[in-house]
Amino acid sequence: MVPIHLLTGGGEKVEYQGRKKRRTTNALFLSDNQGLPLAMSEPQAGNHADLYEIEERIGEPVQQLANAGIAVDGLFCDLDAGFDGKDLRRALISNGIHPNVCPNPGNGGESTEEWVYDEEMYKERWKIERTNAWMDSLKSVLYRFDTTISSWKGWNFLAFIIIFLKKFHKSN
Repeated sequence: MVPIHLLTGGGEKVEYQGRKKRRTTNALFLSDNQGLPLAMSEPQAGNHADLYEIEERIGEPVQQLANAGIAVDGLFCDLDAGFDGKDLRRALISNGIHPNVCPNPGNGGESTEEWVYDEEMYKERWKIERTNAWMDSLKSVLYRFDTTISSWKGWNFLAFIIIFLKKFHKSN
């Protein structure tokens, strides 16, 4: 899963994010093992943390994959320490997805003994970070000039297609 934070000028679901020092919108993306983005959550205002209403936000891309005939039951989801939270784990598990979340020592001492964390699998997360870089390279997506969520989502789905076509062209 990839949290994408987008710099914005204005429009729907745009709020100030302190750590970025600007107004932003963010969304979560689910990608495959090669880092190709497959689905995204509904965007939310940038003043919310990545785990804000996470159970609902995870359900959106999972439903998109189900609508496309892609089963998620039994899949693994590598997440960085910023996503180390009980609600997220519950949401993933309830959808049949195995969370592989890097433990966050700063989350108040929450016990992670009940959760499985595979460090070797987590090393493959570089593919997700590469997807972040690909999305960032598409300035139409990074800098949100559109004021409606529907057009912003359309630009993101177009970026998914461009990334897929680049990957497909390289493999041929």
